[in-house]
Amino acid sequence: MRVTESETEVSVVRSGWLTAIAIFMIVLGMIAIAFPFFATVASTLVFGWVFIIAGIAQIVYAFQSKGVGQVVWKLILGLLYLVAGIFVLANPLEGVLAFTLVLGITIFVQGIIQVSMAFQTRRISPNWGWMLVSGIIGIILGIYIWSNVPASATWLLGTLIGVNLLFDGVWMLTLPSGQQRALP
Repeated sequence: MRVTESETEVSVVRSGWLTAIAIFMIVLGMIAIAFPFFATVASTLVFGWVFIIAGIAQIVYAFQSKGVGQVVWKLILGLLYLVAGIFVLANPLEGVLAFTLVLGITIFVQGIIQVSMAFQTRRISPNWGWMLVSGIIGIILGIYIWSNVPASATWLLGTLIGVNLLFDGVWMLTLPSGQQRALP
């Protein structure tokens, strides 16, 4: 397969953005590791706002639906999202426990996906191992979250978010350099 000049230029542009995003993720990861309690509370507050926005969107969607049954069920779902978001914002420390459990599942699943992606990219990038390590760490961290809830939820969540961001940034930073070396 022959690489044309335009494909190489696109790869370089993407790699510049990828490098900036990777460095940003590494910095965010280090901040979250240094201040785990604040990272935990900030993550919980973002989670609350996401629920509020989703609730409002669902309520608007409900009123655009046809049929009384559809409107009622969609309205109930939207109100549940809205109430959950308001509860999390009003009581962020109580919301930390629920968010910790949800994030544990998310990090675990993300780890499984990254391990799968690492094996798929091993032929095109010599640095695929970083993605594999990040995925394995994600799987371990997801399991670790579940085994330590609720006692350490306030500090554990922020620390794990930081470690996850740090390793994601590292593999994102190293992957493009391996792909560029693989080009003919």
